[in-house]
Formats: sequence, C-alpha cells, structure tokens
Amino acid sequence: MDNNHKRNQAYIDILKEELVPAMGCTEPIAIAYASARARDVLEEEPERVRLEVSRNIIKNVKSVVVPNTGGLRGLEASAAAGIVAGQADKVLEVLSHVDDSQREKINDYLANSEIQVVESNSGLTFDLIVTVSAGENQARVQISHYHTNVVLITKNSETIYTNQDCEEIATQSLTDRSLLNVRDIVDFAGTVDLKNVKDLLQQQIDYNMAIAEEGLRGRWGANIGSVLLETWGDDVKVRAKALAAAGSDARMSGCDLPVVIVSGSGNQGITASVPVIVFANEMEADRDTLLRALLVSNLVAIHQKTGIGRLSAYCGAVSAGCAAGAGISWLHGGRFEEIAHTIVNALATVSGIICDGAKPSCAAKIAASVDAGILGFLMYQNGQQFYDGDGIVTKGVENTINNIGRLGREGMKETDKEIIRIMLGE
Repeated sequence: MDNNHKRNQAYIDILKEELVPAMGCTEPIAIAYASARARDVLEEEPERVRLEVSRNIIKNVKSVVVPNTGGLRGLEASAAAGIVAGQADKVLEVLSHVDDSQREKINDYLANSEIQVVESNSGLTFDLIVTVSAGENQARVQISHYHTNVVLITKNSETIYTNQDCEEIATQSLTDRSLLNVRDIVDFAGTVDLKNVKDLLQQQIDYNMAIAEEGLRGRWGANIGSVLLETWGDDVKVRAKALAAAGSDARMSGCDLPVVIVSGSGNQGITASVPVIVFANEMEADRDTLLRALLVSNLVAIHQKTGIGRLSAYCGAVSAGCAAGAGISWLHGGRFEEIAHTIVNALATVSGIICDGAKPSCAAKIAASVDAGILGFLMYQNGQQFYDGDGIVTKGVENTINNIGRLGREGMKETDKEIIRIMLGE
C-alpha cells in the first residue's frame, strides 16, 4: 500500500469521524446523551440527578436553547430532556424525536426532581459526569475529551465499561489528526475517488443548507442573516455570510433541524460548508467541483482545530470561516499556493475573536469569520498578502497554523478562565 493510499484512507476516516449529524448545540446535547445512557443503565426513571461538568461545558450550555424542549436552556434542562425523552442510540440526535407530551414531562421533571450541578475537578477542558439515582440504585456515565467519548459507565458498585487511563487511550479510536497538512489536503481533494465521500458530503449539503434557509425564513436569534441581506443586498459575498449566520441563529435558538458538524461543532460545520455551497451555486460549478471544494474546507477546518482543541477561548468559527475561504479559492481554480495564502491572510485578520459560549452572537462571529475567509482569497487574487513577521504570521502556512494552535491552546488559557468567571458573575 503506497503512502498516498494510506493518507487518503486516513483522511476519509477523519471525515467520517468528524462529519456526523447532530441536533442543537453539541455541549447540551452531550449532556442529554449521557443522561439518556445513564437512565438506560439505571433501568428506571431517576429520582435524583447529579451533574459534574467542566467550566468550558458550563460556558457553552449556559445561554443556548436545548432543541425540542420548547425553549428551555441550561444544564438542568439538558439533563432532564435526555432522561425524559432521550433516545441514547441516536447519540448526538438524542433529542430528535420529542413530542408535545414529553415536553410537558420534561417541565414536570425539572419542577419535581432533584438536579444538582457541581463543577468537575478533573482538570479536563471537556468533562461531564451524569450520576442518576432511584431508591438505592445508582448509575453513572462519564464523557471526556470529546462529545461522544464515553469513558466510564457504572451501576451501583459494578463497572460496566471503562476507558479512563489517559487522554491518549480515551481518544485512541480517532484517526491521527497530525497527518493533516494543507499541501496534502489539496492533493487529496484533487485526487480522491469521490465515491468514498460523496454520501457524507451530500448529507452535509442537504442538512446545513436546510437549516441555513430556515434561519432566513424564520425569526431566530438576532437574525444576523436577514440584517446582512437587508443592509448590503444580495451579492454572493453577502449571501454566503448571511446564510451561514442564519443557520447558526436557528441552531442556537432551538431549531430542531439537524446539522452535520465539524470538529465537534455544528456552527463550525455550517461555517465550513454553507459559504462554499453558496459560491458554487452562484458559479454554477458542477457537483464534483463542489464536493472537492468541501473536502478542502472541512479538512482545513479540522487541521486548524487539531492544534487548538475542541473547547477553547479561541472562537472555532474563525477556523471554519478561514477554511471556507480555502474552499472558495478551490472553486475559483486555486490550488496549494492560492489556498495557503488565503488561509494565512484570513487568520491574520480575525484570530482574536473569543469564544464566550454558545448563543446568538455566534452568528455574527460566523459572518465576520466568513468575511475574513473571502477577503483572504480576494487579497491574494489581487496580488496582496500578509508577510512573515506581520504579527503572528510566519513564513509558511503550516507555521502560521502552528502559531494559531499555540495561541488558542496555550496563550488563551487565562483568557478562557476569565471569560468563564465573567459569565458566571464571579
């Protein structure tokens, strides 16, 4: 097996691991998923619930609507929804089949059950433990490192499943993301047999465009997409930003349409895909060209986030918006040189955007990040670029991406803590 074949298979596996459907913001959904699994292990409705969650999860759950709950928000609502109506076998679509009677039961459960929330002391950025009890029986489910990574299941004194030894073991089922680099991503996008990825990408197109269009039709969140179109018109550059923002506004406000996520985030999944699709439609690009452009965008987004981590003070929309610029560059015939400069130009523009949790302002940050991605491409198209030594820009796209990873992973640790303290009123 030659190296290109091994690389292609690894990249296909990464896409299959990352591009999965989810309903709602993925942090409250992870709580609902763990709660549904804990209820199933307990084999009866819990009388008491204890949530131990890391502060970054608190940040991302605090202000967002839990889908299919009639507008409920917060940690307790996420757990109650999973316990009362969650279907654990649907994983991140755990709340996709909640009916009106179940919504009433969720409210009753919140009013009449004991749900305790405490901060996790594990030191992990992403960590949640749901412990449910009824009478003398108790069940526990722990998810760590990423949204579906169950590392511990217990019932009473029996350990049913464990995979806790360390982060490397906890994430060993994932394909090595260090294999990603921009040059190979561009080569992969141009050479891979599309039959291996077309169904995956078609689902992303169908799901993410559907919620984007719903975001423009309805009154969701801050209606950023509608504001953009009403203010600046229907130019493709405006439409690309508007539809991506609209999809986020709908998702953050409890829309029950699913999204195909990227890097554990529906907002990043929308941002990496919708602008590329909008440009492809405007250009009347053929289907294969669109699919290959989406490969570039998705993998560039994942590549950037690998060095930063799933949850950070660094806004993930930036990575995805810059990646969308790379996908748009591909649509216009750009290959490694054009795409590399697009990424660097975009990262030099918007890398200071902070993540202060999931909420309507995510849509505005998405619009700004997509704008930077488009500008990064247009700059290079017009013979302009940022150079080595311009702030955090270093010669070579991989070096600049490494700088961004360092900034998000290490440099913004204290920023993250301060953001959470501000949000919690401490």
